[in-house]
Amino acid sequence: MSYNALTRHYFETAACAGVLDAPGTLRGAAGSRAQGTWVQFDVEIAAAAGVRTVHAVRFLASGCPHVIAVAAWVAERAVGLAAEARLPESVGSLRERFAVPVEKTGRLLIVEDAWITALGRIAARPPEAESGRRP
Repeated sequence: MSYNALTRHYFETAACAGVLDAPGTLRGAAGSRAQGTWVQFDVEIAAAAGVRTVHAVRFLASGCPHVIAVAAWVAERAVGLAAEARLPESVGSLRERFAVPVEKTGRLLIVEDAWITALGRIAARPPEAESGRRP
């Protein structure tokens, strides 16, 4: 399979790969290594004046180069954005951006599920519970 330049770049660099262990880190995972695709996001949130933003993101992923590249892009792109349980860009847009074949769309949905699982945990926490980081 051939991959576009953006996919190759994010797959080869994966600058945000790793884990975050700070108190209050949100973690979400989806998929299954045994079934070929698994993604985990660790997200630190900053709060100022009641507004929550993504302060830092790390990810772990097991899967094809598209999955790793998209997870790396999401981790990089989300920093500084509002802390919401939705990707910075739709799955359809990500599929086009990274030239993911339509038959692999389900793998991108796993990336989305991991992100939503992590950020979905924020709803139960008051803004004061964040680490005190300021955006």
